[in-house]
Amino acid sequence: MPAQPTPRLVKSHSASPLGDVMFAATEQGLAGVWFVHRQAHMPDSRPWLTDETHPTLLAAAQQLHGYFSGQRHSFDLPLHPAWGTPFQRAVWQALQQIPYGRTRTYGEIARDIGNPKAVRAVGAAIGQNPHTIVVPCHRVMGAGGALTGFAGGLDRKQQLLAHEAAHA
Repeated sequence: MPAQPTPRLVKSHSASPLGDVMFAATEQGLAGVWFVHRQAHMPDSRPWLTDETHPTLLAAAQQLHGYFSGQRHSFDLPLHPAWGTPFQRAVWQALQQIPYGRTRTYGEIARDIGNPKAVRAVGAAIGQNPHTIVVPCHRVMGAGGALTGFAGGLDRKQQLLAHEAAHA
């Protein structure tokens, strides 16, 4: 992730059916969600304080459990973009428009942000998404529906898509 001054971050952990998840938050909102094991582009969280009582982190864990139980199809959390360039943030914003149980291609996302030739840059930005599942990067496929790229591992991407198909 690009180096930027990072606000004070706190973290918590939660179990999920796909492995342990780490949440990070600032006073402004949820700064990130990552799988603890096998997650590319996960920031170094060692300097962050653990705060299992932070209201945003508690809400994030509760909503993630609702998602995995099939009771929640979207997330209602304040997001704080602690990382990312303006281009990456535009891509991440576009991801939030993909409906539960549906997929889009990298090319469609590039068109959605008004830069249809930036397909590879869109893919790179999606790979840097700090809000795994909450900002649904797992819903983006390669051309022709090919299962490509997911910072948490392709097996998890398949499981997330199958989960949404079963609960749509």
